[in-house]
Amino acid sequence: MTLEQQQTASPQPHRAADTAFEAAYQAAHKSLREGGIPIGAALARDGVVIASGHNERVQNGDPIAHGEMSALRAAGRQKSYRDTTLYTTLAPCAMCTGTIIQFKIPRVVVGEAHTFDGEFELLRSRGVEVVVLNDQRCVDMMRTFQENNPDLWAEDIAEDIVE
Repeated sequence: MTLEQQQTASPQPHRAADTAFEAAYQAAHKSLREGGIPIGAALARDGVVIASGHNERVQNGDPIAHGEMSALRAAGRQKSYRDTTLYTTLAPCAMCTGTIIQFKIPRVVVGEAHTFDGEFELLRSRGVEVVVLNDQRCVDMMRTFQENNPDLWAEDIAEDIVE
């Protein structure tokens, strides 16, 4: 499936009332204000936010502190994740995808996948419903960050900079 097909496979317009996605978006902004990578996530159950978190790799010097991992860490132990939804501002990387699969989180709502296409195919192959909002605020925030911080972005996704 092409990136364009992935992004339009489950289109849903952005709704300001979606508090869980807004929590993820605000967490991304918090990371940016702290000098970190602007990716946020929130875990919700029945529309109620359990926890949110943001990428803290720079702030904490922690190589696995991606936004999704931060939100799950903030949620603490859960008896089950099978009735939760993970909201994230950017398509999940391989590491975060593995965690989603491991904890059997059934649904992931993604702000955007234009600036990083993530691991949608793997998620879907394991039965995870993926909804991409195509939120322009997320695209603009990430695109600006990537343009202004190419080395830091490359480090976050474990890619080498090509000069």
